[in-house]
Amino acid sequence: MKTVLKTLSTAAVAAGISLSVIAPASAEGEVNIYSYRKEVLVKPLLDEFTKQSGIKVNLVSGKADALLQRLKSEGMNSPADVLLTTDAGRLILAQEAGVLQATKSEKLTNLIPTQYRDPEGFWYGLSMRSRVIYYSKDRVNATELSDYEDLTNEKWKGRICIRSSGNIYNQSLLSSLVAHMGEKRAEKWAAGIVANLARKPQGGDRDQIKAVAAGECDIAVGNSYYFGRMLTSKKDKELSAALKVSLFWPNQHNRGAHVNVSGAGLTKSAKNKENALKLIEFLASDAAQKIYADQVFEYPIRNNIAPSAVVEKWGPFKADRLPLATFAQHQQTSIKIFDRVGWR
Repeated sequence: MKTVLKTLSTAAVAAGISLSVIAPASAEGEVNIYSYRKEVLVKPLLDEFTKQSGIKVNLVSGKADALLQRLKSEGMNSPADVLLTTDAGRLILAQEAGVLQATKSEKLTNLIPTQYRDPEGFWYGLSMRSRVIYYSKDRVNATELSDYEDLTNEKWKGRICIRSSGNIYNQSLLSSLVAHMGEKRAEKWAAGIVANLARKPQGGDRDQIKAVAAGECDIAVGNSYYFGRMLTSKKDKELSAALKVSLFWPNQHNRGAHVNVSGAGLTKSAKNKENALKLIEFLASDAAQKIYADQVFEYPIRNNIAPSAVVEKWGPFKADRLPLATFAQHQQTSIKIFDRVGWR
């Protein structure tokens, strides 16, 4: 075991991964997590789980690609019991890489809507966010906006900011458009976005909102929960930027706004399987859903839990009901489309 832990520590340093103390692969009363999500977002949830269950949580946080490669390299020697991720696309990549195992749970089946979990039980969505349109309060009227498809209209030429094609959020959005529109129309849409860009795709979702506020572009595409975090930020620049921008729900007159999830899966190597399942079930519980809502500004996976007061001000919206597992059929197609249209 000492050799394994030494190897893990070395790999973590090389990959820039934040490594807390890792329990032995199997330890009674403990569970080991590899998380793509930032520690600040998951720590309140994990602390509450330990408080309620008495099970100690050992957390490794890192970049998605590095942690997935680490899981693949470690194989069945991995100490990880649970994989936490930020997007269904990432969960699907982990499933396809063979690092997750299917698990059945009556609680999870009852608590999580069908479209937000893998039909075979390889992964479960735990909180929801929408990929929305942000617009400048000064330069854009909400009546000018309608849906994702309209973003290719010539009126938006030189006015759009968005992240790179390497971002999983954009890959999942395009995968949903391929599912709804077919490959040819989805490619035409992607080409239209490229033609209307105000700048080269860059930065994270917060950076898109800041760019709109700074006048670098008039509209942007980003995940909803970032806006909530900026509106409650203690950083003056973030709050100031958010107050100059408004959120718009696209496609409300047809299929609904694209939604995605943060989620979790049981690793193939899980040695603390019972504790791992207890953790995932807890993350779907009322107590955890309330934390997702109030502290992370995501939408609860179930409609019986209210969103935070900040998020509630954005009003109700119609969500696309496309099963997220559908993305698996279109991920590679989406990446090829991005390459063909020059979305870098």
